[in-house]
This record gives sequence, structure tokens and C-alpha cells, in this order.
Amino acid sequence: MSFFLVFLAIGLVGAVFWVGLGRRAGRTGNGPLPVLLDGGFEQPPANLPPVLLPAQAAPEDVDRVRFSLGLRGYRMDQVDQVLDDLRDQLASKQDEIDGLRAELLALQEAGATEPGGTAPPAKNTP
Repeated sequence: MSFFLVFLAIGLVGAVFWVGLGRRAGRTGNGPLPVLLDGGFEQPPANLPPVLLPAQAAPEDVDRVRFSLGLRGYRMDQVDQVLDDLRDQLASKQDEIDGLRAELLALQEAGATEPGGTAPPAKNTP
């Protein structure tokens, strides 16, 4: 008999709780409970400003990039690997551009010192 009364008390408490949730969820309010019941899991507010790279990104700019934390965030080791690869690619492209600019400047200076004053034709390298 005592087990029956315990189960009955647990059932009554559960029913009152269930009815209370139903009435609370029907109200419009700013309380946390309706948000959890109706909205599900929302993205948390960002704790860092948006991730923006400048138009002419340099390897140092990539080193300063930081991502916000999220509920289902990215694995940091994967993000770090991608950022390291991006930094290396940017550095190699910048080295190539600097080399080509130096070569172009040398060709322009060589063309200016020739008696005819015309620059030699540029080589087409694939």
C-alpha cells in the first residue's frame, strides 16, 4: 500500500509539473523556459568580433584570425591546420609576386639603358 501512495504522489507531482509547463509555454514572455521549449538550441552570441581578412591579406593577418566559440563548434586542430596552410599559400604567392616584380623592374631598367630606348620583348613563361 505504501508503494502505491509513493507512485501516486510522484504521478501527481509530474502531472502538476507538466500542466505548469504547458501554461508557462503558452505565455509570451522573456523567460528562459519558453525559449528552451519552443526555440530549441539557438546559436550562442559571438564572444569575438566577426572574422574578417583585409582585401590584401598578408600571412600576419591570418595569424591574427580568431574564431568565436559555438555550441557545435569546429575542431580547433582542423581550423589551425587550414589557417596554417592558408598562411603558407599566401606567403609563397607573395614571394612569387615579389620575384616577378623584381624581374620586371630589372627588364624595364635594362630597356631604358639601351640606345633605342625600347624594352626587349618579355618572355612568355608558362
